[in-house]
Amino acid sequence: MIKKFFSHLLNGILAGLCIALGGSVFLACDNKYIGALLFCVALLTICSFSFSLYTGKIGLIVENHKKEDFIVVITALLGNALSCAVFGLMIKEGLPALSEKSAEICLSKLAQLPSQTFIRGIFCGVLMYVAVWIYSNKKSIAGILFCVPVFILSGFEHSIADMFYFATANNFSKNAAVFLLLVVLGNTVGGILIPLLVKIKKALSD
Repeated sequence: MIKKFFSHLLNGILAGLCIALGGSVFLACDNKYIGALLFCVALLTICSFSFSLYTGKIGLIVENHKKEDFIVVITALLGNALSCAVFGLMIKEGLPALSEKSAEICLSKLAQLPSQTFIRGIFCGVLMYVAVWIYSNKKSIAGILFCVPVFILSGFEHSIADMFYFATANNFSKNAAVFLLLVVLGNTVGGILIPLLVKIKKALSD
């Protein structure tokens, strides 16, 4: 049990590292369109290596209700958060210019109304579920290449990416924590939305 826990945790940490890489290149790009596309390196790597990203795992809970499935999802979130905090602080020290840019982004995020943050999290969750589902079931990276830029350019909120941005900005305030909690909740609702509605539709058709 302990070995499995640490295995799941490491998968979450590795996914967080990938998000840190994607977030870094996004911050480094002056052109937001190029930055949004290059951010895809994060999810491409995560899916290719089967790392555990919370926003990619939560939608699977609808179909899989075993105890271990819940443990995997919760452990993924923990690993993602720890990883983004550590690598975000490393980027802050190694690339101060990115930290300054991240601080500006975080200030604008904190200016949002709670309802806006939650709603933006929902739509990002939907897109992340679609991206991972297409990769897993259609063996195609098309979902990643389209869904990731769409959520970034639309202004939707990705909880794990936001954890990295706030860490890079060295912002561990109470307001930041509340913001991230709202995004996690939004991503959760969005992630389970499509599979839940599809399951209901099938039940009504039977």
